Amino acid sequence: MTEGCIEQVNGCYRIAGTRVSLDSVVYAFLDGDSPEDIAQSFPLLTLEQVYGAITYYLSHREEVDAHLREEDSEFEMLRQTWRQQNPQLAAKLDHARRALS
Repeated sequence: MTEGCIEQVNGCYRIAGTRVSLDSVVYAFLDGDSPEDIAQSFPLLTLEQVYGAITYYLSHREEVDAHLREEDSEFEMLRQTWRQQNPQLAAKLDHARRALS
């Protein structure tokens, strides 16, 4: 069941038949959310799909963790590029973030 519950679309792991990324479920699971909580957070998913996604992750942990590290690295590169291209806006957002803390 777990093999068929995950599909790769354009290099992104997705819960089969949905646009929900495996990343989203895995991060919620790693944050300590229960499968029931995850299913509530993603109303498009059934509890069975959430359990399938978690089972897939646990069965393919090294592969999925490597994918997550790669995604994080790409995101950080994009964030740094954006900050370099928009320094004034980045400074304003940093100021606003500090003001909210």
